[in-house]
Amino acid sequence: MNILSYDFLRNALIGALVIGLIAPAVGTYLVQRRMSLIGDGIGHIALTGVAVGFLTGTSPVLTAVIVSAAGAITIELLRAYGRLSGDIALALLFYGGIAGGVLLVGLAGNKSNANLLSYLFGSLLTTSETDLALIAGLSVVVLLVTVGARPWLFAVCQDEEYARVAGLPVRALNLALAVTAAVTVTVAMRAVGLLLVSALMVVPVATAQQLARGFLSTMVTAMGIGITVAGVGVFVSFDLDVAPGAAIVVFALAVFVAVAVVAAVARKLRRPALQPAAPEPPDVVLAP
Repeated sequence: MNILSYDFLRNALIGALVIGLIAPAVGTYLVQRRMSLIGDGIGHIALTGVAVGFLTGTSPVLTAVIVSAAGAITIELLRAYGRLSGDIALALLFYGGIAGGVLLVGLAGNKSNANLLSYLFGSLLTTSETDLALIAGLSVVVLLVTVGARPWLFAVCQDEEYARVAGLPVRALNLALAVTAAVTVTVAMRAVGLLLVSALMVVPVATAQQLARGFLSTMVTAMGIGITVAGVGVFVSFDLDVAPGAAIVVFALAVFVAVAVVAAVARKLRRPALQPAAPEPPDVVLAP
């Protein structure tokens, strides 16, 4: 049975490939800044946005984009201007996003509970033509920021103080990266769900770091790995009749483990054998 003979499976495959491309592009910067968990934080905030959509009767995706972008900006402002460290600011948004989402879903009624699961764990097989258009449009914006502004974003992620001295608009670049991460999380929730979205942003990057050395090569390799695991995950989920989001993440983790083991063995084989050091000659004591 050909997976491409069904419209909904073809839409799911296209959506997964696009998301597999953009998620590692943003995740490369987040890993470079040691903010790998921000995807989880924004995902919790996006849950509140989805609940707002249920409560108001509007598009949950649209409200999730707005709320998650506002939350990402809040995290960045708290980190920059407040006395809180980045992890504490992220933790506050974690708790607030979950609490707000659960509260608003309860106010929206029982009808929203079933729909909420599709956003928590992904609903890639229900991707429509309209969803594909939205995913494609938002993905173009993400790629324009992550690829087009790569030299400046890399400078900020590598050394923020040096970038500020060099005259770069550090605050604007940080906010742009935060909003881009929020948009990526909102787009990727269709594929893997809000609870697993951070894995698709981080795991391909961690795998690429085992293979590449430079920043650009790491980003390109991570994007290639993201596309591969997304496509294979959709085919595996179709054959095994399992959730596509879970299959994508599990396959990404399997690839990471395999690459890490092979890279460790290769490094050990390339390491030259340690030769025993020649004994130093004893001190010669001259008699008076």
